[in-house]
Amino acid sequence: MPKASKSQIAATNRYNDKTYNTISIRFKKGDFEIIKQYATDNGENFNGYINRLIAEDMAKNGKPL
Repeated sequence: MPKASKSQIAATNRYNDKTYNTISIRFKKGDFEIIKQYATDNGENFNGYINRLIAEDMAKNGKPL
């Protein structure tokens, strides 16, 4: 796979800044790997797994995204 150019990286960063909010989550050492592996084993990536859990919890409490 060819390496992205500097201009492509800059364009991607601008798009991400306009489109997404970013948060930081802290886990105890080793927990991140366990959660990431669990998500992968169930056909999801880490970010998708966390987003799905939040959306399901909110919907369960009458606040769908």
